[in-house]
Amino acid sequence: MAAAAGGVSALLGWMPTADSGLDLGAFSDVRALMSGWGLRRAVEDGEARALPVRLSSVPALLHGPLRPELLLATVVPCAGGGYAFGTEVSWMRAAVAAGARVAGVVAHRMPCCDSGPPVPADQVVVGGETDDLPVTLSFTGPADEHRAIAERVAALVPSGARLQVGPGALGVAVLEALRVPVRIDSGLLPDGVVDLDRRGLLLDDPVATYLAGGPGLLDWAAGRPLLHPIEHTHDIGRLSAGTPFVAVNTAIEIDDQGQVNVEGAPGAAVGGIGGHADYAVAGARSVGGLSIVAVPSMHRGRPTLVDDLSRPVSTPGHDVDVIVTEHGQADLRGLDRTERARAVHGLWERGGLWERRVSEASA
Repeated sequence: MAAAAGGVSALLGWMPTADSGLDLGAFSDVRALMSGWGLRRAVEDGEARALPVRLSSVPALLHGPLRPELLLATVVPCAGGGYAFGTEVSWMRAAVAAGARVAGVVAHRMPCCDSGPPVPADQVVVGGETDDLPVTLSFTGPADEHRAIAERVAALVPSGARLQVGPGALGVAVLEALRVPVRIDSGLLPDGVVDLDRRGLLLDDPVATYLAGGPGLLDWAAGRPLLHPIEHTHDIGRLSAGTPFVAVNTAIEIDDQGQVNVEGAPGAAVGGIGGHADYAVAGARSVGGLSIVAVPSMHRGRPTLVDDLSRPVSTPGHDVDVIVTEHGQADLRGLDRTERARAVHGLWERGGLWERRVSEASA
C-alpha cells in the first residue's frame, strides 16, 4: 500500500530480527530510532538511515520533526474495552500522544503486560488478527569470559539495588551470578529474570519497556504490569534518584578514557545508541549506584580497547564509573585524564593484550 500511495516515510523502532515481509523499497524514506540486529544489512546498504539518538529523547522527536500520522503495532484486547500493547511499549504511547492513529493487528496469543491505560477503541483501526505466537528471541549462551566478567560485576551490585542489564550472553551471565536480591529496572527484560524470581532474588515486579526472550519469559510476564513507556523507563531523573541504580552495559569498542562505541565495527553496522547513554549517566549520577561497562578484552581476535573508536562516541567516558573485563576491573571515579588512561591500559595489560597490540601495530 505504501508503494501505491507514494511518498510514504517509515520510522522503525527496535528490530531484533529481520522481517522478510517488510519491503523498505516501498517507502520514500526509512529511518530507524534503534536499528537492532534485524536492520543491520539495510543500514549497511543504505536502505535505512540509523539515527544517532538516545531513547529518552525520542518522545520529543515524535512531537516535533518526526511526528507520525500512523502507528502500526500489534495490540491485545483489554477486558474492559480498548487495547493494550503486547511485548513492546517503548515509544508507542508517545506516538499516540503526538496524534498518531493506531493501525492494530490484534494478537490473541500475545501476553498482556502493558502497565498503561488501554488505548481507546476509537483510536485503533483493526487491520487484521493473528493467532501466531510472538517471535522467540534467543541469544548465544555465556562463554567462560562472560562468566568471569559476570562474577566481578555481581560483586559490585549492592543488595536491594535497582539493576539494568541487556540481553545476550553477558546479561544472562550477570543475572546468573547474582547472590543478593535486586530490583530490575531495565529497557529490555531478558529470560534470566524468570530464574532470578525462582531463586527468590527478584524484588517487586520489574520495570522494562521490551520483553526480550522466549516462551518461558512470555508465560511468566503475562498479566503482570511490567512494560512502561520510555518516558518512564528511560527517565534519567527517575533512574538516578532514590534506591541505588546500577547500570551494566557493554561495548563494541572502548578507548582509554572510557568512551564507548556501541553502534558498529569497521565496515559493519551493529546497533543503535538506544538506552546505553541514558542508563550510563543515570548510574553515574545515582548515590550508591554505578555505571559499569562490562566487556570481554577480545572480540573476534581483536582487543576491544582501541586508540580511536571506529564510530562516533555513543556514551562519553565521563558517564562510565567502572570498566570490567575477565582480567579485572578499572575504577575510573575521581581520576584525571592521565590516571584514567593508565588504569584502562593496565586492565588490558593484565591479559597481556595491550603490549601485544602495541607490538603488532609497530611491526
